[in-house]
Amino acid sequence: MAEPALLPILPGLRVVEATAFIAAPLGGLTLAQFGADVIRIDPPGGSLDIGRWPLADDGRTSLFWTGLNKGKRSVVIDTAQPEGRELAMALITAPGEDAGLLLTNLPPRGFLSYEDLRALRPDLIQLTLSGDRHGGSQVDYTVNARLGVPCFTGETPGGRPVNHVLPAWDVGTGYLAALGVLGAERHRRKTGQGQHVKLALEDVGLATLGNLGFIAEAERGRPRQRIGNDLFGAFGGDFACADGERVMLVGLTGRQWRGLCKACDMQAAVDELGRRLGLDLSVEGNRFIARAEISALVAPWVAARPVAAVAAALDAHGVCWSRYQTIEQLVASDETCSTANPLFTHIEQPGAGRTLAPGLPLDYSALGRTDALPAARLGQHTEEVLVEVLGLDGAAFGRLVDRGIVVGA
Repeated sequence: MAEPALLPILPGLRVVEATAFIAAPLGGLTLAQFGADVIRIDPPGGSLDIGRWPLADDGRTSLFWTGLNKGKRSVVIDTAQPEGRELAMALITAPGEDAGLLLTNLPPRGFLSYEDLRALRPDLIQLTLSGDRHGGSQVDYTVNARLGVPCFTGETPGGRPVNHVLPAWDVGTGYLAALGVLGAERHRRKTGQGQHVKLALEDVGLATLGNLGFIAEAERGRPRQRIGNDLFGAFGGDFACADGERVMLVGLTGRQWRGLCKACDMQAAVDELGRRLGLDLSVEGNRFIARAEISALVAPWVAARPVAAVAAALDAHGVCWSRYQTIEQLVASDETCSTANPLFTHIEQPGAGRTLAPGLPLDYSALGRTDALPAARLGQHTEEVLVEVLGLDGAAFGRLVDRGIVVGA
């Protein structure tokens, strides 16, 4: 079988990555999926996230780590030793117009000091991720707590804060990190200038809340309240079918709302409800105000039918909806999470075996999609990269191995 090709968007671009956990490795993964040569530097034994759950059946291989490091080259250097630091810095600042790019979320000191690296390569681009703008340590859960999100998630009335389990700020920060690297690289191509780009997880969360109106809403004395699974600002909610299945129905746009009214055969009842409440229910905000009364019309219709009948009626009228299912059901029986979806291919992942893996979600009309690549074994490319980038010969590499400066596959 032919080797899967990289997406030829960033051919030849070389990015060195020194990272851990989610946001920064995701940024590197995204660049790798665009076709960049992403070289991950790890210490002997791996970085902080090398054993992060979930684990493969061998009890050692992190499915988290392998998922975020697909398609990168792995180099292991002991940067606790002076010679190791010099070697890593040489790799980061190696010459070439498509090189001199560093992505990290580790403290910018030692071999990751921007000032020291810039002395070796003045046009260096370094993007450093941090928890907050002061360089402090934060994770998605702690950022969420500060931003107030757990106080408007969950059911109402609520007591304890309810954290969501999707690391949304990490995901947004990771993708923005990839864009930040490319923006700085484009600036360097035009001006010849390198720079140190800083990006804080907390700032991404703050910017998102501001862009979506949450901050302006609170400024006006109307902070977001808990509404459970209801759709804020329009009509939407979850309902139980006759067979115990649950569905999420949405009437956000006018077309969606009209389709829902037709599917549930409730247009006359909705018209009467609007007259009784003095609300024009063709306006999405009014549907949110009347959500309890509308739900009382929808719930009996859904409850009288099994999910298959509900699905047929909703699809026939173009309603926006989905059935609630577990991730086990998604993986076992939903074709969208299978190779029927061109996003996915099967890879042979060292330590984990045959694994369903996503590639880049973007689909370019002129280039198509590319298959996912497995994550490298720790240190798999140490010799290859040091010979290729720094010009070491086999004997010099062997001496570094003997002294514990580097580790191969």
